[in-house]
Amino acid sequence: MTMPRSVIAATLLLMAGAALSQEATLRKNLAERIPQLQKIDEVTKSPVPGLWEIRVNGTEILYTDAEGNFLIQGSVIDTRQQRNLTEERIEKLTAINFDELPIKDAFTIVRGNGKRKLVVFEDPNCGYCKRFERDLQKVDNVTVHMFLYPILGPDSLEKSRSVWCAKDRAKAWLDWMVRDLALAPGTCDISAIQRNVELGRKHRITGTPTLLFANGTRVPGAIDAKQIEKFLSENKS
Repeated sequence: MTMPRSVIAATLLLMAGAALSQEATLRKNLAERIPQLQKIDEVTKSPVPGLWEIRVNGTEILYTDAEGNFLIQGSVIDTRQQRNLTEERIEKLTAINFDELPIKDAFTIVRGNGKRKLVVFEDPNCGYCKRFERDLQKVDNVTVHMFLYPILGPDSLEKSRSVWCAKDRAKAWLDWMVRDLALAPGTCDISAIQRNVELGRKHRITGTPTLLFANGTRVPGAIDAKQIEKFLSENKS
C-alpha cells in the first residue's frame, strides 16, 4: 500500500519541526550551562544514534546527548569500517577548493610550460620550506602560486613584507629561500598577507610548507622533487 503524498508531506514536516525543536533545546541548555562555550555554528545529528554534533569556531566538533546533559570532546570511530568519522567531518569542513583560492593574494612562479599547477603556503623563516624550495627547483613545467603564510613569529611577517613589497616578488623569494641572499626592507600594503593568515586558519593550515594540488589534495610538510612529481602526475584537475 502506497502512502498518500499528503501524509508523507505531513510526516516530513513533523520530523523537521521536531529537529528544529531539538536544536533549540540543545542551544538553550548548552548556553545556560556552559556560558564560556563559543558560539555554536551548527547543530546536527551525528552518525551515532542519540548523539548530536555541535560545531563551534568554524571547524571544531563536539558531541552531546539530546538534552545537552553531557558534552563529549574527541573522535567518533566507526569500528566496523575502521573510519574516524570526526576526522572525515573536519576534513570536509576544512577542504579547500583549488579553483576558488584567491590567487591575487599570492605571487606566481612559472617554470617551463606551466601546465601543471601547485599552491604552497610558506613561512620565510621555515627551515623545511627552504629545503622544499631547493627541491622544487628541479621540477619543470609547473605553475606555483605562493601564499606567504607568516605564522612562526613577528620576524616572519617582516620578511614576508619584504618579499611582498619587492619589485620582483619571485626573485626576492628565491634569493632568500634558495640562494641565502638578504632581503631588502619594503613598505607597501600587506593586507593580502593578513588575508592569507585568515584563510589558512579557516582551513586549519597549521604548519609550513603546506602544498595543495589541483584536485584539492593537501600535503603537509616538505617533500622532495620525486614526490612532488608523483603528486603532480596523480592530481590533475
